[in-house]
Amino acid sequence: MYKVLLIDDEPSALEAMELWIDWQALGYEIVGTCANGQAGLQMIRELAPDLVITDVNMPLLSGLEMVAAWQQAGGRETKFAILSGYSEFEYAQTAIRYGIHHYLLKPVFPEEAGEELRQIRLELEQEAHSRKCRQLAVSEEAAAFIKGLLLGQPSVQAAPELLAGLPEDPDSWSVCLILTETQRYAEVRGQAAALLTGIKGAVLADMEAGCCAVVLGSASAEEGRRTLVRISDALRQECPDIPLFMASGDNAAMLNSINYSYQTAKETLQHFFYRAPAAGLLMYEEIRDTPFSSDYGYIRLADELAGFVNTLDLTGFRQAAHSAAGSFRAQQVSPGTVKKFIIHLIYRIRELAPPPEDMRQENLGEHHLSELTSRLLTLERLMDYLLAAAEAGIGLLLQERGRRSHDVVRDINLYIREHYRESLTIQRLAEIFYLHPVYLGQLLIKKNGMGFNELLHSLRIEEAVKLLEERRLKLSEIAEKVGYANYGQFLKQFEKKMHLSPNEYRQAKS
Repeated sequence: MYKVLLIDDEPSALEAMELWIDWQALGYEIVGTCANGQAGLQMIRELAPDLVITDVNMPLLSGLEMVAAWQQAGGRETKFAILSGYSEFEYAQTAIRYGIHHYLLKPVFPEEAGEELRQIRLELEQEAHSRKCRQLAVSEEAAAFIKGLLLGQPSVQAAPELLAGLPEDPDSWSVCLILTETQRYAEVRGQAAALLTGIKGAVLADMEAGCCAVVLGSASAEEGRRTLVRISDALRQECPDIPLFMASGDNAAMLNSINYSYQTAKETLQHFFYRAPAAGLLMYEEIRDTPFSSDYGYIRLADELAGFVNTLDLTGFRQAAHSAAGSFRAQQVSPGTVKKFIIHLIYRIRELAPPPEDMRQENLGEHHLSELTSRLLTLERLMDYLLAAAEAGIGLLLQERGRRSHDVVRDINLYIREHYRESLTIQRLAEIFYLHPVYLGQLLIKKNGMGFNELLHSLRIEEAVKLLEERRLKLSEIAEKVGYANYGQFLKQFEKKMHLSPNEYRQAKS
């Protein structure tokens, strides 16, 4: 609850303010009332209200004179709002000079007053948050000085007041890096700053995008370690759904040596690439003896994986990718090298399976390649991107192959209909369309629902039926005309199709 002091020389106005406005629902508590500015000054000193709502024209000391007197005396930071009638707006410019931007009009209407008070409460909350941030262990200038030390770019000299908030002669300096998503950084940084409040020797410095550094001076390395673990655990609890990587570097004995601690913290941070995203604080001592390797021959592996995409072998791709991930982990290949390999491979997949025009601005698997450069990316997540790209690429290739096979079958069916009267075989058809006979036979069955021979005989018998009904040609002439080399073959296929002999069919139609 924010404390409110009401000042007005009209008792009815004070009574209306107290009764008509639901102060508690708006987040306020009235701590006092008075009738003039002189009494108001005394009550401000005694009650320390967060908000003072004062009338302008009052005896002894006006509202604006009271505000001026309070500000000139250098009193605590207090927010003022003017309670005024329509005829008193000539005081607006004077009020603005005193930093007063809120007015409550007489007569007071609860709805209008409530809206203004909600806005004031929002400002009070924002100001309280700003004060909390300003109450960090050191000033912003000291944080900038510390950041220079972290980056190995110290100022020529530091004014003594900049280091006033730091402990005297600590035996150990530690650096903990906190990395999160850029869009969630402000939230994480605010929580981290709140956790550091009251910890002497703790400095929070903004580093590159999405990253801040906690610099901690302690009586011993063990004490610093315990403090950083406590801070990181609490931050994890405060931000349970936000990706967080937290890593501490090797300890430094002197403040001007914390660049070394910062560099080792950055090295430690990279090791989250091979760890679970929810891991706690990772310390340099845990990874000191496991340096990354940059020597990795991935050209052959890239060719192998691209080959699986080209042959539409998703199972083979998954197995090879899983094996590659195990190899990366076993050899501790540097995250930068692995990311370059994956990005190179995804581009190769895009070349093998270009997306349609309406998908050109999207990545395979609906992922953006720019996300692959994120420092929050783990090996597991990176391989998910790769598999998604492979699945999308193989899917596009299958669609394209299906479209092409449909076009080929259409052309083959047309050719068969135009040449079924000839001595046509599937071997001859395969030669004409540059396909393997076995594949061609399977393709026709899949698309037509019948094999080559069945389709060929069906077309021949259909024409034979028409010729029989015309009764102009002999049976042997009909057999030869529709493509049969001898009458016996024609008879066999006709009876199989029509369940009658050609002669019986002609007689039945007479």
